Amino acid sequence: MSSTSRKYRRTACTGLALAPLVALAACGGGSGTDASAEAGSGKGTISVWAHQGQKNEASALQNAVKSFNSSQNKIKVDLKLIPEADYTKTITATDAAELPDVLEFDGPTMANFVYNKKLAPIDTYVSAKTMDNATDASKAQGEVDGKHYGLGMFDSGLGIYGNKKLLDAAGVKYPTSQSDSWTAEEFTAALKALKAKDSDGKTLDLQESGGYANEWGTYGFAPIVWSAGGSLLKDGKAEGALDTPAVASALKTFQSWKTYVDPNTDGNAFAKGRVALSWVGHWMYPAYSQALGDDLVVLPLPDFGNGPKTGQGSWAWGIGADTKNAKAAGTFLDTLLNDTNVTAMTTANGAVPATKTALAKSSLYKQGGPLQLFADQLAKPCGDSDITKSCVAVTRPVTAGYPTVTAKFSEALNSVYGGADPKSALEKAARAIDQDFSDNAGYKIP
Repeated sequence: MSSTSRKYRRTACTGLALAPLVALAACGGGSGTDASAEAGSGKGTISVWAHQGQKNEASALQNAVKSFNSSQNKIKVDLKLIPEADYTKTITATDAAELPDVLEFDGPTMANFVYNKKLAPIDTYVSAKTMDNATDASKAQGEVDGKHYGLGMFDSGLGIYGNKKLLDAAGVKYPTSQSDSWTAEEFTAALKALKAKDSDGKTLDLQESGGYANEWGTYGFAPIVWSAGGSLLKDGKAEGALDTPAVASALKTFQSWKTYVDPNTDGNAFAKGRVALSWVGHWMYPAYSQALGDDLVVLPLPDFGNGPKTGQGSWAWGIGADTKNAKAAGTFLDTLLNDTNVTAMTTANGAVPATKTALAKSSLYKQGGPLQLFADQLAKPCGDSDITKSCVAVTRPVTAGYPTVTAKFSEALNSVYGGADPKSALEKAARAIDQDFSDNAGYKIP
C-alpha cells in the first residue's frame, strides 16, 4: 500500500478504494425484499460489524463495547472487526438476512445499501437526544428521503496547511479565517510568489502520488466544482451541472497549478519544508503540527466564485434492515454516540467530533482551537444539493449511483491534471454518469 493510500486509510473519511465502489455500482438495484427490521424485546445479544481501521480506532471501539457490556446486563454486544480493505465488499456480498443488527459503513456507500435494502431507518430506534446532538452535517450525510439511516461518531474536512515561515519570507498574505479565503486568482498569485523564493519552484502539495482516479480525487477536489457553482449531480443528472463553462474554467486553473506541485512521493513534502502549502484534510494535523510547531497555519480552500467549499462525511453507524432486535440496536447506538465514546474515538483518530457537545469541548476543534476552521466549515452544511454561496461543507451525492459518479468524475479530474481539455473531459464524464443513471432508472429508492 502506498504512503498516499495509507493517509486515506487514516482519515477514516474517504475510506473507500475505488474497487469496492465499482463493485457496489454493479449491485442488483432495489430488488431485495422490503426492509423488515423488527423492534424486538430490547434485550439479548446483538451482532455488530465494524471496519478494522488504525490500531487506536479499533481499541477505542473495543473499549466502548466492553464498557457497554459491563454497564448493564440486558444487552450484550458481539463485535466483529473486518479488515478495512475487505469491509465494503463484505457488506456488498452479504445477503441482507445475514447482516448484523448494527453495522458501520462509509458514508458514500449508504444510499447504495439503502437501495439494496440492507439498512433500516434509525429514527424510531435511537433517542431524540442522540439525533438532536448530531451535527447537521452528520445528519445530512445519513438522510435519504427524510429518513435517517446513519449517524457518525466523527466527520471530516479539507483545508490548506501553510508554513508561516515560508509564506512570510515570500511576502505572501494569507487568510486568517473561513470568511477571508483566497480567491482562485489570489491562490495562484501566492504560488507564483512562493516559487520565486523556492529552489526547485515546487511550492504546493496536492497529495498527487497516488493519482486522482480514486476517491481522493473526488473527495479532495470536488470542492473546486462546488466552489465554481457547479455540482457532481443535480436533480439526478450530471449534464448541465458538472460540465458547465464555470467548472471547466475552474479545472483549467487547477490544471495550471501542476507546475508548482511537488510529487511528494515520500509523503514529507510539507513536513520537511520543501513546499509552503499542502491541500489535504484534518488527518494530517498531528504530523504537520509536530513537524512545524508554531509555524503551522490552517487555511480554507480557495474560492472559485461560489464561496469556499469543503468535502465532508465519514464512517457512520446504522441498523441492519433484517434485524429482529432494532430496539436493542438503538440503545447501543445511543451509548456509542455519547460524549465519552465520541471523545475517545476522535482523540484516537484526530477526526472532527460529529456530535455538538463533544465538538464544543474538543481541544482541537473548539472555538480558539488550532483546528477551529474545520468545525466552522461543518457548521455551515450544504447537504448534497443546495450548494449556495453561504454554505461550506458539501456532502458527496447521496445516491445509490454514487460509485459511478465518483468513478467518472475522478477519471475526468485525473485526465485534466494530466493535460486533457477540461471541457471535453467533463462532458464525457457527465454523459457516462447520465447514461448509467438512465440504465438504472435513476437509482430511485422504492
